[in-house]
Amino acid sequence: MRVIAGALRGRKLHSVKGPSIRPTSDRARESLFACLGPSIAETHWLDLFAGTGAVGIEAISRGAANVVFVERARAATQVLERNLTDLGLVSQTRVLRRDVRAALQGLAREGCRFDWVFADPPYASDWLPVLVESPEMQELLGSTGVLVIERAAAEPPSSKLLGLRRTETRTFGGTAFDWFEKESTHV
Repeated sequence: MRVIAGALRGRKLHSVKGPSIRPTSDRARESLFACLGPSIAETHWLDLFAGTGAVGIEAISRGAANVVFVERARAATQVLERNLTDLGLVSQTRVLRRDVRAALQGLAREGCRFDWVFADPPYASDWLPVLVESPEMQELLGSTGVLVIERAAAEPPSSKLLGLRRTETRTFGGTAFDWFEKESTHV
């Protein structure tokens, strides 16, 4: 794995050995960030199920102001912290080693707001409803915030849940990304 573009382009990322972590492939990350374009500059990110941090690190490389990473697995957080240290990103990042539900609650209590929330939950899991039905997600997304959820392309997407609606889906090989935004309050 490597950083695809931006200030850290070409830098190698450490990865976790074994099947417990499924990192977003270089190709899928490149496609995702090509869709996001310059909208990344100076934004605040939350990377859920962060694994080794490849997506959040890519965001910083392309100009994001900061990223909060949430990952529960000890081996993954150790590799994530090593990647952040090796790349000199410790001051722009925060790593929370805890369950995603607990992290969402804690960040909402702190009053955190994010422009982009990226989630890469385990494929074929029940995490999608947890993410889009979470009242904390409503609080954490800024007024124009976007939640992007990675899933297996073969899995069915959700279209609308608890004040968030799916606005776009992009598929790259076996990976799909669903964009969710807050429902408009305008009539």
